[in-house]
Amino acid sequence: MKFSIVDVFAEIKYTGNQLAVIWGDGVESLSDEEMLKIAQEMNYSETTFITASEPENGGYPVRIFTPKRELPFAGHPTLGTAYIIQQDIIKTSVEQVILNLAVGQIPVTWKTSETGKQILWMRQNPPELTQIYDREVLASVLNLQGSDFDERYPIQAVSTGIPFIIVPLKTQSALKQAQVNFEHYSEFIQTTTTKEIFMFCPETYHPEHHLCARMFAPALGVPEDPATGSANGCLAGYLSHYAYFGSDHVNIQVEQGYEIDRPSLLLLKSQKIGDLIQVEVGGNVVKVAEGSLV
Repeated sequence: MKFSIVDVFAEIKYTGNQLAVIWGDGVESLSDEEMLKIAQEMNYSETTFITASEPENGGYPVRIFTPKRELPFAGHPTLGTAYIIQQDIIKTSVEQVILNLAVGQIPVTWKTSETGKQILWMRQNPPELTQIYDREVLASVLNLQGSDFDERYPIQAVSTGIPFIIVPLKTQSALKQAQVNFEHYSEFIQTTTTKEIFMFCPETYHPEHHLCARMFAPALGVPEDPATGSANGCLAGYLSHYAYFGSDHVNIQVEQGYEIDRPSLLLLKSQKIGDLIQVEVGGNVVKVAEGSLV
């Protein structure tokens, strides 16, 4: 079996979110336990397994594991795995690769940016906005003050395949200060099915970007994620639903990972179409290593 390591949502090598992709002969015969053990060995936020080198129903079957469990969907693994399928399995330039994930088929499309860079875009499932949370409860979980939250918008669970608690903050100072209070977090996750927390604010490190974000997922074995495509898809839906930028049309750049020295850039597009919100998340992928499992 072969492995490739890529940096996703990375402007340059050794930034963005790391991903190990396992592919080649033998992957299809791995047990769930073996996949989890390999994911633990790689010890990234996620490791993916391409379980067939030929399309099935038009898409390539892929499974996604954190060091603790399998996920039905995740953002940067989707883009990074599609990149490896194009580069190392198809071995030719194609405009689209479809991944067969537990949440269904997710298409990934290559588009050229204004600067000439090839950006990978994924269309996520329409977001579902559900439970609203109390600010004081999240303040205790995140070691923040109630005044740090943007009271114009709710703290709310949103899912495009995996749910996140979307937390609007006022300032970058509050975003930087936030940290998980594990005693309060342990109590909190007993009361909710959504355990992953995604915070954002309108102040950024670079003026050309629109939002800065962080994501905590201790329950998944991920203390803090450098770049979370699935959570940013949820964010895009949230921004459209509440017209955060004055309209349901969203076309923005989001910073993530700066606080853990893995600067990342995610591109978000969303808009309401009928009763649903259409969400796309894009970014750059850079291959940094490859080898074989022995």
